[in-house]
Amino acid sequence: MKNKTAIFFAILAAIFYSLSIPISKLLLIELPSTMLAGLLYLGAGCGMSLLYPFSRLTKEGKEEASLEKSDIKYLLLMLLLDVIASVMLLFAVEKCSPSSVSLLSNFEIVATSLVALFLFKEKIGPSLWIGIGLITLASILLSFDFKEGVSFSLYSLLALGASLSYGLENNCTKAISSKNPFQIVIIKGLFSGIIDIIIALIIGQRISNWLYAFYALLLGFGSYGLSVFFYVLAQRSLGASKTSSCYALAPFLGTALSFIIFKETPYFTFYIALSIMVVGLIFVTFERRNKTLKEKENLSK
Repeated sequence: MKNKTAIFFAILAAIFYSLSIPISKLLLIELPSTMLAGLLYLGAGCGMSLLYPFSRLTKEGKEEASLEKSDIKYLLLMLLLDVIASVMLLFAVEKCSPSSVSLLSNFEIVATSLVALFLFKEKIGPSLWIGIGLITLASILLSFDFKEGVSFSLYSLLALGASLSYGLENNCTKAISSKNPFQIVIIKGLFSGIIDIIIALIIGQRISNWLYAFYALLLGFGSYGLSVFFYVLAQRSLGASKTSSCYALAPFLGTALSFIIFKETPYFTFYIALSIMVVGLIFVTFERRNKTLKEKENLSK
């Protein structure tokens, strides 16, 4: 696959994922948050099942390694974290500005890096530490409401909690990253979706508008399913660093879409946080690039 095509796929993956938060905000008008979380994952699982026959394209015709019994513990932990994260995230989306929640999703980078450091003893370079500090500072700014005095938003804390859960899940995913990604997404989508829907039914949530439920399945297929599909296609040619750099556009695209849909007029601190977040992501990208170059040098020796 040519690099231009791979970059196009990476950006396409970011576009699909960026739809999740602002469109979810619209769907929450008719669907309860936990039920919506289940439908999104279910849409991803069902959609990826349809795409599974094309998974051979991701390794240029080579057979992907299938999941094994030893991977079950990671899958179970991933399912648990997905359920927790999705419920917290959509509850935050329901109560908060979707543009702020979109930007706060960048905290997932911080969570992923710190979990890797403390649990798996991975090294963090100077550039990544600076990026982590800047993204954390921006996240703190976004967590406060300055319009009516200075007050901390508990719903922002839920968004950060969702990012932490996804950060933990990313490290679990890394343990089985050599296995077929489509099998992983299908299992995560179907089982996380079913678990979320069961929880929703237990707490009394019901689907009152089946058209919105269908929209939720389509959104899940696009923002969770197709996003992963195109991300994996891009990563095969570009590598993890360049693909992640393109994918980092997603929160900012989600923020821009939120402005368009909801006609938001953020307080000036939002723009300060946005600027800090961009600089932080530049440092993160620089660190990833250096790490990738070092890995290539070690392989060539």
